[in-house]
Order: sequence, then C-alpha cells, then structure tokens
Amino acid sequence: MENCLTSSSLKSPEKNRTNKNSTWLETTQIEEVGEPTNMGQTDTNQRDTNQPDKNRGLTLVYTGDGKGKTTAALGLAVRAAGRGKRVLFIQFIKSPERTYGEKIVFDKLGIEICQKGIGFTWLKTPEEHRVALQSAWQFTKEKVLHGDYDVVILDEINNALAIEKFPIDDVLPLAEVLDLIRSRPHGMHLVLTGRSAKQEIIEIADLVTEMKPVKHYYDEGIPAVLGIEF
Repeated sequence: MENCLTSSSLKSPEKNRTNKNSTWLETTQIEEVGEPTNMGQTDTNQRDTNQPDKNRGLTLVYTGDGKGKTTAALGLAVRAAGRGKRVLFIQFIKSPERTYGEKIVFDKLGIEICQKGIGFTWLKTPEEHRVALQSAWQFTKEKVLHGDYDVVILDEINNALAIEKFPIDDVLPLAEVLDLIRSRPHGMHLVLTGRSAKQEIIEIADLVTEMKPVKHYYDEGIPAVLGIEF
C-alpha cells in the first residue's frame, strides 16, 4: 500500500477523503477516559489568542549518537496511525534493495513507507548518492506540499544533511529544508531523525531529543541483530 514514485500528476486532496489507514483501525478508535465530548466547545471569538496553537503542526527532531532515533519515529508512526492519522515515513538512507522489519510490518498495517536511499555512503559512489538524495528530496517536497498527510517522518535526513565526503547542498539544500519546515501545510507534523542535526533545524523545532549512548553491545563485538536493528 504505497506510492513511492515522484509524481507531478498527484490528485488534489479532498476535504472529506477516506483515511487510507482507517480500514483496520475503525474498531480501535476510543474516547479518552474522562474526556467529555460536549465540553470545551468555546466560541472562536472567545478563545484566548495567547494560548499556543497545538493544532498548528509540530516539528520533532530525534538526534544524537545513541541508538533509538528511527525506533522512536517508528513508534510515533504507529501511535499516529492508531489515532487515524495519515502517516508517511520516508527513509533517506535505507535502500529498497534490502529488507527491513519496519517495511514488512508497515505494509501489513497500511502505513506508507518509502525507502529512497541506496545504503551507506561507502557502498556507492558519491554521484550515486547525490542522485538518490536529489530524488528523495524532490519526492519529499511534493508529498509534503501536496498536503495529503497528517504526519510526515523524514528518517535519517539529518545524517544526509551532515554528509561531508561529497557536496550535497545543491541536491539537498539546508535552506530548502528549513523553508519546507516553515511553509508546510497547517496541522502537519514533521519528524526529522538522524545524528548531527543542524543547529538551524534545532532552533526552529518544537521538540529536540538527543539520544545519548551509555552502553552498547556493539562494543562487545555483537553485530546488528535481526528484529532489533533491521
């Protein structure tokens, strides 16, 4: 259940469109315990304009050298889908040529996930990575600005922006990323993961969590574990 191709002929979003994630979730929607359904309906003119707009759409950043950044974003995606949100999970580094547990389960759950990368930087040529990043960024802009989603997760985009082995600013410009964060449709949440988050992104984010490594089994020589890392 995915549409991971860049397209200039996307259909216009409809106000009352059917939620693609709703089929398996319809029976799971419940009201929060103790939350009245007929209260809090304050007239628009009487609202406190000084109150933060929690419906504006948040920018969340998961960064740091510790494990858990993508894992946190995956959990958020499942939670959002559980509440009927339309979720798109774009992976900037991971390649569709490899199998990942999140792709397997998201396909089952009906959560759209697109792997636009070609793997680690040392496995391909710089130009191959540049082409992949350019395609991923073009795809991201189209999807975000089209406004079909409530939550868009840009997995490992921070890693991509931090690449220094070859130039990337002409194919993944930081200025454009910042502009997209600021100009995205109202109500859309954006999640950016990956180590070495740019300070400019941190400054405009609503939440920044830094994963700190305290202890890791890698240090004992244990490699990536099926079901834990992939």
